[in-house]
Amino acid sequence: MSAEIRKIAVWIEETHREMGRQIVPPTRKAVAIAVIANPFAGRYVEDLTPLMEIGAELGGLLGDRAVDALGIKPKEAQSYGKSAMVGENGELEHAAAILHPKLGAPLRKAVERGAALVPSSKKMGGPGQDLDVPLGHKDAAYVRSHFDGVEVRMNDAPRADEILVAVAVTDSGRPLPRVGGLTHDEAEGKDGLR
Repeated sequence: MSAEIRKIAVWIEETHREMGRQIVPPTRKAVAIAVIANPFAGRYVEDLTPLMEIGAELGGLLGDRAVDALGIKPKEAQSYGKSAMVGENGELEHAAAILHPKLGAPLRKAVERGAALVPSSKKMGGPGQDLDVPLGHKDAAYVRSHFDGVEVRMNDAPRADEILVAVAVTDSGRPLPRVGGLTHDEAEGKDGLR
């Protein structure tokens, strides 16, 4: 791996009750993060290809970790998302280079398919700052029950010369969804929308 990884962490969030109602089965979200050295911290570099390659490596690594944490088969994953936070000596374009050109294909492989765009966010921050990872259905963007997000943070990351990269995978949508629209079971996943 070309990324200089300082830490990897994985969380699972389960919701068992919402508004006094039992959620059966519980909704589950897994987030896998990597804290990596930013090879371009503190300087402007025109060619960000090395960060794009790191994104490709992390997409598969973190996607596999999130799926494994849920204890599901890749095809059972229902939604996904990605996010990155650069430390103060980086720039937002460093996060974009990791997230956009190449991270998606290995993440899609980790969840078996993934016809829809992978929701993403990027920001600059420091140790202990919250990072929101947006979520959307992996095969059909119009499945409203899967418009969601999950929050993560590391007490010691990202440091000034680091990037925190997060990938989230779920085996369900929101608890108690009732805003209508296409359902998970109705989604065909042919065009990434329906």
